[in-house]
Amino acid sequence: MNLGKVYSEVGPLLIKGMGVAVQVTVIALAIALVLGMVAALMGLSKTPLRFITKAYVWLIRGTPMLVQVMYIYFAIPQLLQFMGYNVRLTAFDAALISLTLNAGAYMSEIFRGAINAVEKGQMEAARSLGLSQGQAMRKVILPQALRICLPSLVNQFIITLKDSSIISVIGFGEVIYQARIYVGRTMESFATYTWVALFYLVVITALTQISKVVERKVRI
Repeated sequence: MNLGKVYSEVGPLLIKGMGVAVQVTVIALAIALVLGMVAALMGLSKTPLRFITKAYVWLIRGTPMLVQVMYIYFAIPQLLQFMGYNVRLTAFDAALISLTLNAGAYMSEIFRGAINAVEKGQMEAARSLGLSQGQAMRKVILPQALRICLPSLVNQFIITLKDSSIISVIGFGEVIYQARIYVGRTMESFATYTWVALFYLVVITALTQISKVVERKVRI
């Protein structure tokens, strides 16, 4: 129950775990930004590609993150092995793929909503100036849409960072995994998970404040 004593032992482990969680979150979100934008543009197109986006978003939003992680880490390699491909995923690989696919689906909806929020006359004005639809989207619509959705993207970073705690179930060395190892060795459940909660509370509060600052600057 000695919080100070437990922190001196578990603190470095939690800091290490938080660093790992932030690292995989940043990489996943960098890829998810591209994935989300591509999916959003496919979803807004008049081609059959929009059905791929709808199926992707439906699948991700309709299944728990835990199921997605377990499926990618355990089920996909087994399926590939059955097909004759000897593929093994590390915990980091599965964590990165899971977070990327999950965040990408939600980002596609964020981008789609932001693009739809741009006044429709902007596209018509850009086309009247001689820009093609692709040029108008890239040079006129998307910059305005990114400005609109920036606070939501920062919020998605917070959500994805919290979701990274779920990936401890596959042995990924983030905060919860480090805490479970320590508790298994010392049985100091109360003090350890109190520090875990405080770690997340501090980090998420800081990111929330950053989100508010970004939102205020965007509104100016």
